[in-house]
Amino acid sequence: QVQLVESGGGLVQAGGSLRLSCAASGRTFSTYTMGWFRQAPGKEREFVAALAPRSWSSTNILYADSVKGRFTISRDNAKNTVYLQMNSLKPEDTAVYYCAADTFGFLSTGGGEYNYWGQGTQVTVSS
Repeated sequence: QVQLVESGGGLVQAGGSLRLSCAASGRTFSTYTMGWFRQAPGKEREFVAALAPRSWSSTNILYADSVKGRFTISRDNAKNTVYLQMNSLKPEDTAVYYCAADTFGFLSTGGGEYNYWGQGTQVTVSS
Protein backbone atom coordinates (compact mmCIF):
# COMPACT_ATOMS: atom_id res chain seq x y z
CA GLN A 1 0.00 0.00 0.00
CA VAL A 2 1.29 3.42 -0.99
CA GLN A 3 -0.05 6.61 0.50
CA LEU A 4 0.33 9.92 -1.29
CA VAL A 5 -0.18 13.30 0.33
CA GLU A 6 -0.13 16.48 -1.76
CA SER A 7 0.58 19.96 -0.47
CA GLY A 8 1.42 23.40 -1.78
CA GLY A 9 -1.77 24.39 -3.52
CA GLY A 10 -3.36 27.78 -3.08
CA LEU A 11 -4.49 30.99 -4.70
CA VAL A 12 -2.09 32.85 -6.96
CA GLN A 13 -2.36 35.63 -9.51
CA ALA A 14 -1.82 34.96 -13.19
CA GLY A 15 1.87 34.95 -14.00
CA GLY A 16 2.78 33.73 -10.54
CA SER A 17 4.32 30.48 -9.35
CA LEU A 18 3.51 27.62 -7.02
CA ARG A 19 5.35 24.45 -6.08
CA LEU A 20 3.34 21.37 -5.33
CA SER A 21 4.78 18.55 -3.27
CA CYS A 22 3.68 14.95 -2.95
CA ALA A 23 5.04 12.84 -0.13
CA ALA A 24 4.86 9.10 -0.65
CA SER A 25 5.07 6.16 1.69
CA GLY A 26 6.84 2.99 0.67
CA ARG A 27 10.39 1.73 0.76
CA THR A 28 10.83 1.51 -2.98
CA PHE A 29 9.77 5.01 -3.99
CA SER A 30 12.76 5.33 -6.29
CA THR A 31 11.31 2.60 -8.51
CA TYR A 32 7.90 4.27 -8.96
CA THR A 33 6.83 6.40 -11.84
CA MET A 34 5.27 9.52 -10.36
CA GLY A 35 2.71 11.59 -12.17
CA TRP A 36 0.66 14.74 -11.76
CA PHE A 37 -2.85 15.06 -13.10
CA ARG A 38 -5.45 17.79 -12.76
CA GLN A 39 -9.18 18.16 -12.96
CA ALA A 40 -10.97 21.45 -13.49
CA PRO A 41 -14.65 21.90 -12.62
CA GLY A 42 -16.86 20.29 -15.23
CA LYS A 43 -13.92 18.77 -17.08
CA GLU A 44 -12.30 15.37 -17.23
CA ARG A 45 -9.10 14.63 -15.43
CA GLU A 46 -6.06 15.35 -17.59
CA PHE A 47 -2.42 14.42 -17.56
CA VAL A 48 0.08 17.11 -16.55
CA ALA A 49 3.51 15.52 -16.09
CA ALA A 50 5.21 12.24 -15.25
CA LEU A 51 8.67 11.20 -14.18
CA ALA A 52 9.83 7.59 -14.37
CA PRO A 53 12.79 6.06 -12.55
CA ARG A 54 16.08 6.55 -14.28
CA SER A 55 16.71 3.76 -16.72
CA TRP A 56 18.60 2.95 -19.83
CA SER A 57 16.12 5.04 -21.78
CA SER A 58 16.87 8.70 -22.18
CA THR A 59 13.16 9.44 -22.05
CA ASN A 60 11.91 9.27 -18.52
CA ILE A 61 9.86 12.44 -18.36
CA LEU A 62 6.68 13.60 -20.08
CA TYR A 63 4.72 16.83 -20.07
CA ALA A 64 1.35 17.79 -21.44
CA ASP A 65 1.71 20.28 -24.28
CA SER A 66 -0.28 22.83 -22.31
CA VAL A 67 2.35 23.02 -19.56
CA LYS A 68 5.61 22.47 -21.45
CA GLY A 69 8.11 25.20 -20.71
CA ARG A 70 6.14 26.38 -17.67
CA PHE A 71 5.95 23.36 -15.34
CA THR A 72 8.80 21.17 -14.11
CA ILE A 73 8.45 17.81 -12.41
CA SER A 74 11.24 16.55 -10.18
CA ARG A 75 11.78 14.08 -7.40
CA ASP A 76 13.89 13.62 -4.30
CA ASN A 77 14.16 9.90 -3.67
CA ALA A 78 15.83 10.46 -0.31
CA LYS A 79 12.69 12.28 0.84
CA ASN A 80 10.17 10.08 -1.02
CA THR A 81 8.80 13.25 -2.56
CA VAL A 82 7.87 14.42 -6.04
CA TYR A 83 7.47 18.08 -6.91
CA LEU A 84 5.69 20.10 -9.55
CA GLN A 85 7.11 23.56 -10.01
CA MET A 86 4.53 25.68 -11.80
CA ASN A 87 5.59 29.00 -13.30
CA SER A 88 3.81 31.55 -15.46
CA LEU A 89 0.49 30.29 -14.19
CA LYS A 90 -2.64 31.01 -16.16
CA PRO A 91 -6.30 31.06 -15.10
CA GLU A 92 -6.83 27.92 -17.17
CA ASP A 93 -4.41 26.09 -14.86
CA THR A 94 -7.04 26.32 -12.13
CA ALA A 95 -7.88 22.79 -11.03
CA VAL A 96 -7.49 20.20 -8.34
CA TYR A 97 -4.06 18.68 -8.81
CA TYR A 98 -3.53 15.01 -8.04
CA CYS A 99 -0.35 13.09 -7.47
CA ALA A 100 -0.28 9.50 -8.70
CA ALA A 101 2.12 6.59 -8.49
CA ASP A 102 2.72 3.69 -10.85
CA THR A 103 4.57 1.19 -8.73
CA PHE A 104 5.51 -0.83 -11.81
CA GLY A 105 7.62 2.04 -13.08
CA PHE A 106 6.12 2.43 -16.53
CA LEU A 107 6.01 5.90 -18.06
CA SER A 108 2.51 6.79 -19.17
CA THR A 109 0.13 9.68 -19.63
CA GLY A 110 -2.88 7.49 -18.98
CA GLY A 111 -4.43 7.75 -15.56
CA GLY A 112 -5.48 4.11 -15.67
CA GLU A 113 -1.83 3.06 -15.52
CA TYR A 114 -1.36 4.58 -12.08
CA ASN A 115 -2.35 2.41 -9.15
CA TYR A 116 -2.19 4.90 -6.29
CA TRP A 117 -3.60 8.41 -6.01
CA GLY A 118 -3.49 11.25 -3.57
CA GLN A 119 -6.52 13.22 -2.47
CA GLY A 120 -5.63 16.34 -4.41
CA THR A 121 -4.74 19.93 -3.73
CA GLN A 122 -6.58 22.94 -5.10
CA VAL A 123 -4.77 25.43 -7.31
CA THR A 124 -6.62 28.61 -8.19
CA VAL A 125 -5.15 31.18 -10.56
CA SER A 126 -6.86 34.55 -10.63
CA SER A 127 -6.79 36.83 -13.66
